[in-house]
Amino acid sequence: MGKRGRRIAGAALVVLPVLAGPAQAGASELSAGVSFGGLQAGTVPRLAVGPHAGISWPIQRSLLFTVHDLCTILPPTQEDGFGVYNQTSVDLGYAWKDGNVSAGPSVALYVMPACGTTLCGIVGGFAVGGHAQASAYVAGPLGVSVSANVDWVGRGSLVLPGYVSVVVVAGPVLRWSAK
Repeated sequence: MGKRGRRIAGAALVVLPVLAGPAQAGASELSAGVSFGGLQAGTVPRLAVGPHAGISWPIQRSLLFTVHDLCTILPPTQEDGFGVYNQTSVDLGYAWKDGNVSAGPSVALYVMPACGTTLCGIVGGFAVGGHAQASAYVAGPLGVSVSANVDWVGRGSLVLPGYVSVVVVAGPVLRWSAK
């Protein structure tokens, strides 16, 4: 078995017991909300507004497996036009009665106006990166969520040749549990 095969086998030995372990008493949980914040890709920061949703499954005690989607809408400004930046992530997290935190890898599809160091224009593509999210439920199922993504955008683009994009948003969130 080669070095790559040993790494895959080692990862499976770590991940499989967690996924196969006994689930906590709760069941899946759905959350949704609207967030406001900013996106920085290139040299010009942008307002970011959009819906987000996630579904979580307990995998062992307070450990969660979560899938999040954040559709960031970049409203047009006087200098440029409308944009969309959609991120989806697969996270592992920790939950307690009134909140949760999670982090994991993400992928993003985007079409947006952007400015690099010398050019401005519409950029589009596929980006990979990381995601982190924290939610605190302050009034039963109603809470506040903060989400951050860091992605590597613009590979092959003359406008953004290998920039990092950062999206940080916060807003209200509502959760539903299925038992």
